[in-house]
Amino acid sequence: MTASDAEARGRRARISRSRDFDAVYRRGRSTAGRHMVVYLFPREGGGAGDARLGLSVSRKVGGAVERNRVKRVLREQFATRRAMVPGDTDVVVIARAGIAEYLDERGSAALGERLQELLERGLGDRAVTAGGAAA
Repeated sequence: MTASDAEARGRRARISRSRDFDAVYRRGRSTAGRHMVVYLFPREGGGAGDARLGLSVSRKVGGAVERNRVKRVLREQFATRRAMVPGDTDVVVIARAGIAEYLDERGSAALGERLQELLERGLGDRAVTAGGAAA
């Protein structure tokens, strides 16, 4: 992991305030799958910085160990897909019950594929192409 990767995964690239979560829930667009819901919200202020990630993993998912493992895997998988999300976007992922078992059965790569599908569906034409420009 390079220094820029560590910075992108750092606290600046996370949603942690309740008011930020509320804004994404109220004004964002959601897409849902069997194991997670993804909310996307283009925040005001243009494309300054990286896309921010917020996670919501309730006790329905499992004990503290399972919840923390799910959060860690979701952060890692989002980091590998961060380039497809425009920099002015807030992303909130809500893990549903059963995601820990899915992670055990299929692995983190499969969970990342589900995350990517939901991101692509939610972003639609705002998804960033491989060339770096919005599609």
